[in-house]
Amino acid sequence: MFKALVVEKSEDGTTHAAVQDLSEDRLPAGDVTVAVEYSTVNYKDGLCIGPGGGLVRTYPHVPGIDFAGTVTASEDSRYRPGDKVVLTGWRVGEAHWGGYAQTARVRADWLVPLPAGLTTRQAMAVGTAGFTAMLAVMAIEDHGLLPDRGEVLVTGAAGGVGSVATAILAHLGYRVAALTGRPETAEYLTGLGAARIVAREDLAEVTRKPLEAETWAGCIDAVAGAVLGRVLKQMSYGSSVAAVGLAGGAAIDGALITPFILRGVNLLGIDSVMRPYADRVRAWDRIARDLPMEKLEAMIRPATLADLPQLGADILKGRVQGRVVVDVNA
Repeated sequence: MFKALVVEKSEDGTTHAAVQDLSEDRLPAGDVTVAVEYSTVNYKDGLCIGPGGGLVRTYPHVPGIDFAGTVTASEDSRYRPGDKVVLTGWRVGEAHWGGYAQTARVRADWLVPLPAGLTTRQAMAVGTAGFTAMLAVMAIEDHGLLPDRGEVLVTGAAGGVGSVATAILAHLGYRVAALTGRPETAEYLTGLGAARIVAREDLAEVTRKPLEAETWAGCIDAVAGAVLGRVLKQMSYGSSVAAVGLAGGAAIDGALITPFILRGVNLLGIDSVMRPYADRVRAWDRIARDLPMEKLEAMIRPATLADLPQLGADILKGRVQGRVVVDVNA
């Protein structure tokens, strides 16, 4: 038997999440069984715990889109009992039972070995959000960004992706401008290495100008909407924006093709769900090397399985700062 957060759906369409005891014969198909040690809380998790957001296919369901733990059984030669592993993406926690449980069974192809130097707790302090942040940093670096090019903007900086992106960029020597709609997070963000704080309202107004003054050498954007529309007009020549989220809406409000044509700006879409294995290994190796662990520790908020229903509601309302690390065995 093991404990898991189980979401059930009633006939009237409402969902209810609670911790239950389950037997291993309830686990879905897979060739590797993992004793989960830690998971975390992402925006998708909030949807899967609550209304579903069109992500969950069948109920009852165990959410949790990422986890880290120890292999207990494997039918795949790449993994043996005792191996430490990390999982993010592949629609685990959405279409497949996920990490909000003490035991998980998944396909070996979905796993990555835990990088040397990281604990399973640290891996989930990074989680899907931090993995996505590193993919974004790698993408804009691959397109020519260097620390001497100028200021790099991180939008939604107090969230999970933004927090890790800010810490990584600052550690690598970039001057980071952190955009947030929550003024009370300013001290937290400067502690992560942000050189200055930008109020979200400064970039939230839609304008008709085709271009604005060249301000940003690079950008990691978790907001989209009107903010991304303004940011694109302010990007320096040949610079890149890595788009990782849509907290401000799925559209790019007020955007024109002008920045792409006249300034050669690149808009890079960052997907972490279906990322190939080699990219995953490269990103996790970079995380182990380039994310300062003392800054990571400052982001962590501990939680248990019993805390998840409330945390799921909180993250949908933008009330979660930094990284929530869920000890599934607490």
